[in-house]
Amino acid sequence: MRASGLNWQGLMEQLQEALPYCEVTDQSLAYFKYPKRTLSVNLPVRMDDGTVRVFRGYRTVHSTARGPSMGGVRFKPGLNAHECEVLAAIMTLKAAVADLPLGGAKGGVDVDPSLLSPHELEGLTRRFTSELVELVGPTTDILAPDVGSDQQIMAWMLDAYGENTGSTTNGVVVGKPLQLGGSYGAKDARGRSAALVTARVLEERGESLERARVAVYGFGDVGRRAAQTLAAQGALVIAVSDQSGATFASGGLDLEALSRYREEHGSVAGFATAITPDEVVELDVDVLMLAYDYGAVNAGNAHAVRARYVVEATNRAVLPEAERFLRAGGVCVLPDLVASIGGLIVNYLEWVQDASNFFWTPEEIERAIDIRVNAAVDNVTAFMRTRQADMRTAAYAIALNRLHEAAVMRGVYP
Repeated sequence: MRASGLNWQGLMEQLQEALPYCEVTDQSLAYFKYPKRTLSVNLPVRMDDGTVRVFRGYRTVHSTARGPSMGGVRFKPGLNAHECEVLAAIMTLKAAVADLPLGGAKGGVDVDPSLLSPHELEGLTRRFTSELVELVGPTTDILAPDVGSDQQIMAWMLDAYGENTGSTTNGVVVGKPLQLGGSYGAKDARGRSAALVTARVLEERGESLERARVAVYGFGDVGRRAAQTLAAQGALVIAVSDQSGATFASGGLDLEALSRYREEHGSVAGFATAITPDEVVELDVDVLMLAYDYGAVNAGNAHAVRARYVVEATNRAVLPEAERFLRAGGVCVLPDLVASIGGLIVNYLEWVQDASNFFWTPEEIERAIDIRVNAAVDNVTAFMRTRQADMRTAAYAIALNRLHEAAVMRGVYP
């Protein structure tokens, strides 16, 4: 399950398609075309064998026009500044679609965390955080979990920030454990929103999830939650994949048993009929849920996609050249700017809770997520109907209009 590469030009071309639907000027668009800041740092870490290894880290802040930036920290082999810049820009757009007072950011370290001991991973996390201390904070740039990072890593980041600043500032990091000011619903929010958006779009088109055949590419926290939510509404999840393999059952997988199996064996491989992850993308299904990483559907495999609906439960899962091909073939793509906003929303809610030191119940968090996801879907689908635009173009246009309004009101300094 290797993701295809990102391309800044591809993002700009998609934005150009949305411009006829926008009120954006060249001046306000110029703010979007260039990230506010990209930092590159070298991170020496003493390994368990006594040697010192130097890792490369990055942090991009794309925009702060609508509020402080927020974005994930990736611990991923091959990470580079370009990847961070593209994903940070997408986070800016996503926050605007969700109408949150935030901008976009992204960063991380070029490393395979599975090859590090817990002690080495903690040392790398603390060193990376220390390099960012003067640039991050609850009112400037908020750090969030992403590929390769989890609650433990976010806890180390929170502690390292506090040790460097001499303060207890929970809001600088989101996705934390509950005991450190985290929020309920953090693991489930993105999968929950992907399933909710899928159901809403099918409903708008006069279709139902009952007996709809679903394939899930990426059975981590996001894919598992999306699959469970869709299955609870009557869908048949017939195939799922993870980094080690894939499994298929034409009558639908027992997701509870599958989750237990994966906990015991570390993979879904071997649970039912074995197929490859690539074959999951090519199955004849109603809904293909992409929940792994960017580039799962690209120019190399778009021709093989037979799903009627492709859902980006993770950022940039469908690359631009692939989406053009899919749209021409009548496939409906549910873009990340809408389908995966649940993760950003719950991070925002955690940030708000940390600022007020008042925390909500799981039921209140779920209700707040659903309200904001439904509002975003309402806005995007209304735009689609009135302007005859596809879903991604509508989402981009709404986001660019909101960014334009913020840029105009702020003006240019100095």
